This record gives sequence, structure tokens and C-alpha cells, in this order.
Amino acid sequence: MGVIKAAIGDAVLTSLWVFNLPFLGVLTGIVSKFLGVEALLPVTLLITTFLATINVLVFSLLGHVLGGASFNPSTTIAFYAAGLKPDSSLLSMAVRFPAQAAGGVAGAKAILQVMPSQHRHRLKGPSLKVDLHAGAVAEGATTFVFCFALLFIMLKGPKTLILQLWLLSVTTVGLVLTGSAYTGPSMNPANAFGWAYVNNWHNTWDLFYVYWICPFFGAFLAAWVFKFVFPAPSTPTTKKQKKS
Repeated sequence: MGVIKAAIGDAVLTSLWVFNLPFLGVLTGIVSKFLGVEALLPVTLLITTFLATINVLVFSLLGHVLGGASFNPSTTIAFYAAGLKPDSSLLSMAVRFPAQAAGGVAGAKAILQVMPSQHRHRLKGPSLKVDLHAGAVAEGATTFVFCFALLFIMLKGPKTLILQLWLLSVTTVGLVLTGSAYTGPSMNPANAFGWAYVNNWHNTWDLFYVYWICPFFGAFLAAWVFKFVFPAPSTPTTKKQKKS
């Protein structure tokens, strides 16, 4: 029953995340236009980072309210492989990941119904812009960097939550800029699946290879490298009692 409850929470949170994400670009455009800085890329990126930080903070709180729900299978894999989610298992992930994918579909379908026509050009979702293998490498690499940065920031970075989220937002915006000419990037299989479903290529090998298999590999590799670079401190063994 606990796994089913977690899967429902994941589906709800993922649908809200996918629904909400396009508004980040819309709000950036509105604020940039209001301030008259549309032509200044560094300023618009700063605005995007600020909005992304608030967004992630809100969803972190929502995830807590929903009992530890997650909207990204890649980060779940990274934390599990790093040994930081003892309550997770391969069985629970086998239930929760499809729920997240279903939530992605619900979110993508919902935003298509309510987004104003002048902003509908933002509703494309991740897409492959290079050949298949180049895209797979790019998506795996960006997911690796994202997951490694997530582990580093949360475990070795500053202790202040808002500063952690700001650093994570800076990393995400940088990766989106870097990977935009390759795969989007998504770095989130559930988000990619949702948009692939509404664009009718959700059942293709390209989607699963580029946006599921390679991100999972990148997330596992990020966790392994993190554990190698920052090994957990060894616990002292209990001394044997002296023989009488």
C-alpha cells in the first residue's frame, strides 16, 4: 500500500511539474519585457534562474507534503544508487516510474488546453535535434552532470536550502543552454515521455534510448563517481572484548 501511495503522489507531482514548467519561459519573457532587458541575455538568464529557484522551492515543499513524492526518475536513480534512499527498491521504482510517466502525460495534455495562443510556441517539449547516438550521448552527459551537481550541492554544498536550490537552478539553466541544440535537454524521462506522448512518438526506440536508457545510465554513473570521489566515512568496528 505504501508503494501505491507513493506512486500516486509521484503522478500528481509530476503532472504539476510538467504543467508548470512552460510558464517559466513565459514569466521570464513577461518580466524581461517589463524591465526592458529582453535583448540582454545575461539579465534574462538571471531572471530565469531566480524564477527557477522559487519554482523548485515550491515543488520541494509540495513533494514533502505528498510524502516524499518525486517528479524525476533520474534523480531517484541517482539517490538510490548513492545509497541515500534506503526506503527505495527496484520494485518500488518499477511502480513509481510508470506513475511519473503518466503524470507527465497528464501535465502536458493539461497545459496544451490552457496556454494562451501567443505563448503556445513554447509547448514543444524535448526533441532530438541531432543524430540518434549524438543525442543519446548528450542526454546522458547532461543528466550525469545534473545528478552529480545535485548530489554535491545537497551533500557537500551550503547548508542553507535556498542557496542550495539557487545553485541547482544555475546548474540546470546552464545545462539547458548547453544541451538545447542536441536534445532539449530533458534530464527527466517522465517530462520527456509526457511531451513525446502528445506529439505521438512515445512508443519509439528513439525516445527510450535517448530519454530513458541514457539518462538512467548517466544518473547511475553520477552516483558511482560521487561515491568514488567522496567516499562515506568508515564506521569504527566494535572492539572485541578481551579474553579473561
